[in-house]
Amino acid sequence: MTELPVVTRVKKPDWLRVKLPIGEEYKHVRNLVDTHKLHTICESGNCPNMGECWGAGTATFMILGNICTRSCGFCAVATGRPLPVDYDEPQRVAEAIHLMKVKHAVITSVDRDELKDGGAQIWYNTIRAVKALNPDTTLETLIPDFKGNKENIETVMAAHPEVISHNIETVERLTRKVRIQAKYWRSMEVIRILKEGGMRTKSGIMLGLGETREEVLQTMRDLKDNGCDVVTIGQYLQPTQKHLPVERFVHPNEFAFYRDAGYEMGFDYVESGPLVRSSYHSERHVIPGLGRKEWEESRKLSAQQ
Repeated sequence: MTELPVVTRVKKPDWLRVKLPIGEEYKHVRNLVDTHKLHTICESGNCPNMGECWGAGTATFMILGNICTRSCGFCAVATGRPLPVDYDEPQRVAEAIHLMKVKHAVITSVDRDELKDGGAQIWYNTIRAVKALNPDTTLETLIPDFKGNKENIETVMAAHPEVISHNIETVERLTRKVRIQAKYWRSMEVIRILKEGGMRTKSGIMLGLGETREEVLQTMRDLKDNGCDVVTIGQYLQPTQKHLPVERFVHPNEFAFYRDAGYEMGFDYVESGPLVRSSYHSERHVIPGLGRKEWEESRKLSAQQ
């Protein structure tokens, strides 16, 4: 097998440059978020696609506050003692989505390990509120692991979002360093519970933290074996100097390699590229067969040329 291009730790390469957030739609979304006192992972997570997504009138909302009980080495969200649960938040999220007129919304949350249900009831209330006010809006929910508690996971499932995602984030060997309070196989079990419950499932992997190519492929196989339908693969970017450093910048050709490998493994949709994040193009991930169909058509065109 030919060696794939690799870029070692140097300055950020050209393919990771993004445009600054500008435009009337971007301003409109920011005003809505500020007015309704909402938290978005776009801001809290320093997402490089915020300008593109907000410019299109979409955003990923983060519920249960903006202070997390966990301290993952890659994440820019603040760690500490969360504020009390805001029981009005579900309705505010639903109203903001209605005002934005979005056809597809993504909701995620911080970890709330101090709560008995991990925040599952607020998750349920938020999904139901969004669907009641926005019956034509499809919904992806990016959930925490709830410490593997099946009852809490099933509470979220009972609200029937179109997609439920839980990110594995990295390979098994690096999990303890990257996701200090998380467990690799517990996250795989979350995916399995979701799939057995009839959900369309999704997970995400970051590259550039020191993983090997075979480890990435094995993680993809583990996800597929546990019932994952959609996988996103993107470049890790260090939020601050206090967070884990970038070990390498992965070349776009390698991301293309993982995309092809994922479809060959049987994933229904593989989103793989330097700037890919969990919610990037997520409106497309709702549609069964779309990604695979486009990939097969592109392969046919390449073979004919």
